[in-house]
Amino acid sequence: MSKNTDDEKPRTKRKMQEVAGWLLMSMLVLGLGGFGVTNFGGRVTSVATVGDIEISAQDYAQAVQTQVRSYSQQMGLQISAQELLGAGLGQDVMRGLIARAALTDEAGKIGLSVGDELVATKVVAMPAFQGPSGSFDRDMYRSQLERIKQSEADFETGVRRDVTLGLFQNMISGGITAPQAMTEKLDLWLNEKRGFSLLPLTEAYLAAPLPAPTEDELKAFHTAQPEMFIKPEAKRITYVALLPQDIAADQPVDEAAVQALYDERIDEYVLPERRIVDRLVYPDQATADAARAKLDGGATFEDLVKDRGIELADADLGDVTLDDLGDAGESVFAAAEGDVVGPLPSNLGPAMFRVATVLAAEETPLADVHDTLALELQTEAARTAIDARFEAIDDLLAGGATLEDLAKEEGMTLSTLDYVSGVPGGSAIEGYDAFRQAADAVAEGDFPETTGLEDGGLFALRLDEIVAEAPTPFDEARQAVTTAWHAEALTKALSARAVEIKTAVEGGASLGSFGIVDAMAKTDRNGSVEGAPASLMETVFGMAEGAVSVVDADGFVGVVVLDKIIPAVTEGEETAAARASLATSFAQSISADAFEAFTTSITTDAGITMDQAAVDAVNASLP
Repeated sequence: MSKNTDDEKPRTKRKMQEVAGWLLMSMLVLGLGGFGVTNFGGRVTSVATVGDIEISAQDYAQAVQTQVRSYSQQMGLQISAQELLGAGLGQDVMRGLIARAALTDEAGKIGLSVGDELVATKVVAMPAFQGPSGSFDRDMYRSQLERIKQSEADFETGVRRDVTLGLFQNMISGGITAPQAMTEKLDLWLNEKRGFSLLPLTEAYLAAPLPAPTEDELKAFHTAQPEMFIKPEAKRITYVALLPQDIAADQPVDEAAVQALYDERIDEYVLPERRIVDRLVYPDQATADAARAKLDGGATFEDLVKDRGIELADADLGDVTLDDLGDAGESVFAAAEGDVVGPLPSNLGPAMFRVATVLAAEETPLADVHDTLALELQTEAARTAIDARFEAIDDLLAGGATLEDLAKEEGMTLSTLDYVSGVPGGSAIEGYDAFRQAADAVAEGDFPETTGLEDGGLFALRLDEIVAEAPTPFDEARQAVTTAWHAEALTKALSARAVEIKTAVEGGASLGSFGIVDAMAKTDRNGSVEGAPASLMETVFGMAEGAVSVVDADGFVGVVVLDKIIPAVTEGEETAAARASLATSFAQSISADAFEAFTTSITTDAGITMDQAAVDAVNASLP
């Protein structure tokens, strides 16, 4: 099915410029997040220099910690700085600080700054310095700065720098507008739609089924593409297991217990006569009587349902017994299948009842379910027996018994398998979560431990060796080779068939004459067709009206005909609003590009000196 995108607004990708983000952020304004980050071994003071501006170790550490807190809040869990540094956070932070320093250096060269009055206004407005009354508190201001061991002069210098950089950024990229002609052209391009017909091809569309491959063809395919048939690296694991099903049959059967279990579940085995019933409830007797009269006059039950303003499903009571229907039960159960009776009393008021289906009473005798119930009791007894042996088996392992000893002395199943994490195995034991977790965790030299399974069984395992990745021999890979050969042969055959159909349609044949066609009347560039590759839309929007193309990608083969090109709507309030939004996004993108180009240029001119050892020292100090 196609994805309906008629109502979607035009969408463009905005570049998120880290540099701009840093310029708009003051570390201390964001909650004075650097408190306590003051020492990196006593000798690390700066991590880089850009022009005449030094990037201190303190600035770098604060920036990293602020980002760590931000990511942790977004993810809803505490993420360590080391995890994010390993993922490249340090490089991202450093790029932002370098750009910030380059802009500070350039602003100093051209003498750009802001006055004391604006700095004071910014400081007074900071939430971190507001007292209980909600206004600026000088004592709070001083105590907060003392906590981070910073003087008022240094702090206000930082605020002056931040405000200056914001002004500088606005000078560089502010006021940029998107060219109207380009915006209109982009809007028309984005909002064009297409109507097209698609014929997805399957093996059923071939003139004849694919022939089965010969042994020589399969062997040649296996030899030609060995990379497709590789055994991944595996852990060769030997294990012993004792499962309830292994010893259930050995447990004695208590016939009295079987009878008791049957009696306990008698409602499952002895079902009274039932009816599947529809019910229409009325607010009063007069309305119900009127409905009865209408029914007697030739109306159907469905007509009555419609009159009540509900769906037939809303009247369905489902499977009910005589007792479920209360006072109406005798009359309803006396009716034949398809009859409508009533009005009759119900717990909601007078109602009409239709008997949809008559279900006869059912009884399953104990003899029919005896073996099943007995096995259930035996399996539970087996779990109890295994639990009783758990400690003794564990003690044997602790005393030096091998897995082979356990298999011999305790009657446990001994086996070896090649385990690949995350890949479904062919053995039953690999179906247990507890086994997979233990197999994932086991390492060379680990001693076997007794571990319980979800169903009451137990096992112990050891790692024998790591089996290296290797080609799978043909005999082992036969099924996989056959599947891959068939997939490749089918794709080739369908591709050839698609070309034949394309040629026929171009010659005047109808696409629908070859099979079931998906008709898309009005799809935009963000549309999709279930099962078809993403490249379909690119193909469709690159076609001329009436053209025919073959779509062959990602295991999908089909033939598409472009029925019509639907131009973008150019009039109306909604179109005007969408175009205005596009112009804003376009202008922001241009501004970001301009700002990035300027920042890159002045950073290059200023020159960068990086102390990687200092950066590494700061990184190592962060939690």
